[in-house]
Amino acid sequence: MAQGEQQLIEREHAPALGAGEGRASAHQAARATLRAQIARLERELSEIVAGTFPHISPSPPAAPPAPQAPAGPALLGLAELEVARDRLAGRVADLRRLAGERAEHERRARVRLEAMRLEPGRYRFARLPVRDLGQGGCGVWEVRPRLGLIGMLAGWWQLKLSSGCPLPMGSRSTRGPSPSSPASMPACGAVARSSSRWSSSRTWGPGRGTCGSA
Repeated sequence: MAQGEQQLIEREHAPALGAGEGRASAHQAARATLRAQIARLERELSEIVAGTFPHISPSPPAAPPAPQAPAGPALLGLAELEVARDRLAGRVADLRRLAGERAEHERRARVRLEAMRLEPGRYRFARLPVRDLGQGGCGVWEVRPRLGLIGMLAGWWQLKLSSGCPLPMGSRSTRGPSPSSPASMPACGAVARSSSRWSSSRTWGPGRGTCGSA
């Protein structure tokens, strides 16, 4: 083959090779852009959940239709990455809306608490859980009369914070022995001796119904 013919063939194939490399680099750039967007949305989703927990819990995403599983390990294509990005963007938008509603709810609760503190007589027996203020625990702010009935008749009202937490309920073994446990047997014997002394000086029967006797 002559040198001129070889140069002509190389010039004909050079544009085709350049176009293939350009398409590959554009594909990689698109993948990198989509992956960066997905990472940013995941960070924002985590920040919203961490900042509003436990008042807002993210609902699990709707399961997409299961595609046919590949035969082996495979990377997500551009179309699959776009679907994942759009799904994350929808969840972030929903959580932003819920976080805004929660912030407005807490703002109104703080305004109400301040009004209860300044004019408790206008909010008699009003209750405001601390959870409405964005705080943890089961405490409750409540307007109650000072000195009970006297304060209620005199118009002496005050704002108090109660724990509001229910008392722990344990089994009988942790709360103490039952009335019929062996720990009460010595007292039963003392009652029997006392009944015998009373029966010797009165006309009653000797210690009936004590210590489990019929």
